[in-house]
Amino acid sequence: MTSDFSITWHHRILAWLAHLFTASGAVFGLLALDALHRQKWGLAFWLMGFAIIVDSADGVLARLVRVKTVLPHIDGSLLDNLLDYLNYVMVPAFFLLLSDLLPANWRLVGAGVIVLVSAFQFSQTEAKTDDHFFKGFPSYWNIVVFYLFLWQLPPPANLAIILLLAVLVFVPIKYAYPSRPDYLARSRWLRGAFVLATILWGIAAAALLWFHPATSRFWVIYSIGYFVFYVLLSIYRTLVPLEKE
Repeated sequence: MTSDFSITWHHRILAWLAHLFTASGAVFGLLALDALHRQKWGLAFWLMGFAIIVDSADGVLARLVRVKTVLPHIDGSLLDNLLDYLNYVMVPAFFLLLSDLLPANWRLVGAGVIVLVSAFQFSQTEAKTDDHFFKGFPSYWNIVVFYLFLWQLPPPANLAIILLLAVLVFVPIKYAYPSRPDYLARSRWLRGAFVLATILWGIAAAALLWFHPATSRFWVIYSIGYFVFYVLLSIYRTLVPLEKE
């Protein structure tokens, strides 16, 4: 960032628009809660998906318009964490309370575990490492609930998956940050390929939701393949970190 950067009125407008874009995630979260209250499961997932899109793009937009320099009195990281806790934790926990994905007598337990361990995960000073990884399972509970909804496993199996992932919050595996692949590979082409693969995963998830309850073998295989690749890549980079040049 250059020292001779002079802030003008249009810089401030762009910075406020970037923060407004980030804050729109709160609206999607509220609408998702309303959809869940009305048991509009599909609509709730679409709204959760829109919140993910906002979360994936807002950091790039914020850095592009230099929000930290132009509006230093607004803590964009805090705003981002507040919205992530709403959309990645509270909304899917509410989903578990209202749906039949968990055993009836264990719904509050499953949802409660999610909000408790995620509160710990979000409050860690190293929840996001200096080399742009998530430390511990990064509270992707909206994605977890989405796949539990699609797979329709027995409720006890869903509860076991929830509890296993809750434990992984405390295991210091470094999970890749899809929109910040700076230290995934030296080659920018490989980093770009990872971002592209992530975008295709998003398309796969949208396709599975669009055609639900019908399904597509291609998108199911790609979706599972991306998940396996993501986990293996994260474990590899935990064991073999990429040092800064």
